[in-house]
Amino acid sequence: MTSVCTATKRDGSPCTLPPHGSGALCWAHSPANAERRRRGQSRGGKSKPGREIVAIRGRLSDLAEDVLAGRVDRADAAVAGQLLGTVIRAIGTEMKVRETEELARELQEVREILENRKDSRRRWG
Repeated sequence: MTSVCTATKRDGSPCTLPPHGSGALCWAHSPANAERRRRGQSRGGKSKPGREIVAIRGRLSDLAEDVLAGRVDRADAAVAGQLLGTVIRAIGTEMKVRETEELARELQEVREILENRKDSRRRWG
C-alpha cells in the first residue's frame, strides 16, 4: 500500500493526498466516488442565484434613488421594478425546482440502498 495517491492532478503534478481505503487512489481520484464528486460540483453552481438577487437588489436601489432624484420617470421605474420582481420570482422558482430534483435523486438513492439491503438479507437470511 502506498502512502500517497498514485494519480496525477489536472496540472500534471502528482497527487499528495493519502489513499482512500485499501486502494492506491485518494477519495478525489477514486472512480468509486465519481458520482459523489459530480453531485458536489453541481452544488457549487448554486451560489449563482444569490449573486443575481444581490445584483437585482442593487439595481432596484439605484432605480429608487434615480426616481427620488427625478432622473427617471416614475412610470418607467414602476415597469422596471415589476420586471425585476418577475426575474426574482423566476430565480426563486428555479431554485425550488433544483432543490426538488436533488431531493428526488437523493430519495431514489436511499430507496436503492434499502432495496439492496433487503436483497442481501434475503440471500443470507
